[in-house]
Amino acid sequence: MFPLSYLLFPLLGYLLGSLPFSIWVTRFVKGVDVRDAGSGHATTTNTIRQAGFGWGALVFVLDVAKGFVPTYLAFHTDGVSTLIVSVTAACAVIGHCWPLFANFRGGMGLATAGGSFLAVNPLAFLICLGFLILLVLVVRHSARASVFGGMLAAPTLWLFNIRDAAFWVALGAGLVIAVRFLIDWNRKYRELWLDRDKPSG
Repeated sequence: MFPLSYLLFPLLGYLLGSLPFSIWVTRFVKGVDVRDAGSGHATTTNTIRQAGFGWGALVFVLDVAKGFVPTYLAFHTDGVSTLIVSVTAACAVIGHCWPLFANFRGGMGLATAGGSFLAVNPLAFLICLGFLILLVLVVRHSARASVFGGMLAAPTLWLFNIRDAAFWVALGAGLVIAVRFLIDWNRKYRELWLDRDKPSG
């Protein structure tokens, strides 16, 4: 018999991931679509640009929750395999990147991926957060750092000898982020390699 959890948790992950909080917040606060400025994506950074730091922080927390809730439920349900937990996390990130409720035009998925790390191993979340901060300081470009941070999360955890469910969650989420980057390269993400984030002059 095919376990219902094989479909239920990944579906829940995708639906929760599809909640476009940055779009809703900027429309409520400023009456604009967050995707019409900056990188053209529904991200925390774009929300900060258009609605301010406080609203951006709220969006960040909500986007983290989108990854945390379904992954936590799958991880703490008896009989659910690590594979399904990883797929659930990946589906949450897929939902954020290609949201059902926003014409499949979402964000990068990093905050949602972080929420899934937090759900299975808080230490993994802190390590990946620290790695992201380090990348921002070194690269001095938040968009580039986000892309690298998402794709390199799993190797980073491996180096720290974290090879439990958090590693597989990071691997699944990182693959989605990598695909998101590659698909959009010829349209939007070439802008990531420009110096938009750096002050002029």
